[in-house]
Amino acid sequence: MFTGIVQARGKVLAIEKKPGLHTLQIALSPELLEGLQTGASVANNGVCLTVTQVGHDRAFFDVMEETLKLTNLGSLQVGDEVNLERSLTFGKEVGGHILSGHIHTQAKLINVDSAESHYDLLFELPETWMKYVFYKGFIGINGCSLTVGEVMANRFKIHLIPETLRLTNLGDYQPGMHVNIEIDSQTQTIVDTVERVLAQRLTS
Repeated sequence: MFTGIVQARGKVLAIEKKPGLHTLQIALSPELLEGLQTGASVANNGVCLTVTQVGHDRAFFDVMEETLKLTNLGSLQVGDEVNLERSLTFGKEVGGHILSGHIHTQAKLINVDSAESHYDLLFELPETWMKYVFYKGFIGINGCSLTVGEVMANRFKIHLIPETLRLTNLGDYQPGMHVNIEIDSQTQTIVDTVERVLAQRLTS
């Protein structure tokens, strides 16, 4: 489990591509490497990945074919940066909202509205997932716990503060690029339950 509070950005140092599998070598700061062991979970752009090897300045992760297709990890290039968060430990403060590290879909960045007073991102989401997106609700974007600022048809807007831009890779994204989306689990459960109850009433 993760908090959605990105701890650092890590540069992609190497990508070994094999049939149905990519092995990523991601640079980690000394703070993130401290105590990190093989088998530990680290979120990369919100995707829960297992550490397969630890080096003096990096960690190795295997990414399976299904994950490569579902997430933006499949489009990574050497030199790109990913958002990193180590898994939640007992007693740690949860500053965002609980994320599982299991990505539901991707959203396309439509527009960046940048000014001295604000930095807004407008995303387009597949229609089937928009029923879980609500004004002031939570959503996970590239592993960041964020609050939805506006909802319209199959699009939603996020307002970013300077600290989020500094810590994460969201400020690097340009229109046309895709981000990983994890829907808030509580919201999904409530919406699905209401739909099921209404459907049962209509058929009874």
